[in-house]
Amino acid sequence: MDYSKLKQIAAEKAVEEVKDGMIVGLGTGSTAKFATIKIAKKIKDGHLKNIYGIPTSKKTEELAAGHGIPLLSLNQLFKLRTKNFERRTLNVEPRTLNVEQRTKNAERNNLIDITIDGADEVDSDLNLIKGGGGALLREKVIAQNTKRLLIVVDKTKLSGRLGEKFFVPVEVLQFALESEINFLESLGAVTNIRKGDDGGFFVTDEGNYIIDANFGKIENPAELNSLLNERAGIVEHGIFLNKLVDSVYCSSNDGVEILGVS
Repeated sequence: MDYSKLKQIAAEKAVEEVKDGMIVGLGTGSTAKFATIKIAKKIKDGHLKNIYGIPTSKKTEELAAGHGIPLLSLNQLFKLRTKNFERRTLNVEPRTLNVEQRTKNAERNNLIDITIDGADEVDSDLNLIKGGGGALLREKVIAQNTKRLLIVVDKTKLSGRLGEKFFVPVEVLQFALESEINFLESLGAVTNIRKGDDGGFFVTDEGNYIIDANFGKIENPAELNSLLNERAGIVEHGIFLNKLVDSVYCSSNDGVEILGVS
């Protein structure tokens, strides 16, 4: 079974959702790479027009630029989308907004139409572990600014519970490395500091280190997500709860199955 081909099939199926005029988040990793290349080909062939990509890593930025995809940074996107609109001051304090108003405001700020990205593991509830490629911080920022997050995987990435097949990448400040190793181990994780190709510590695009934390099967991803979010030295982690996910495109020898969050 050619898993690389399966990844390509899933990625190219997801690209069918990209339409003219869209702002598209471009994921990082071996599977998302196929989507970026397919988008570039469709632009070159005239099948997609007025597309702008928002890369989730420097590596993806280089790939997309090399294939001719017009690019924007997230900051540039917000400036372009807001410069023609008058900024209005709310007549109420933010804390007085009800849940519906806050939801509408959050949706209005999701300026990326679609992001296509991969995942290292997807559980039965469509929670994800991401960050095997080291871009988890930017990937989560892009996901949180996206109307629809499409995840592309082959069937080997599916599991009953997160942690069965993959560790949780945890991006930490260099200053706090030993402290965060101690914290993660206090939660029951077996930890390894990620190394780069040169044998030294892997450094993310934002200048941080990554601790790969193996928790085994994670019984409550939301609880672990909260614990990690509360820790000051942790910049970001690779648990992506299903509320961020619109659909998972999973390929096998039988074709591509689209799994949606209910």
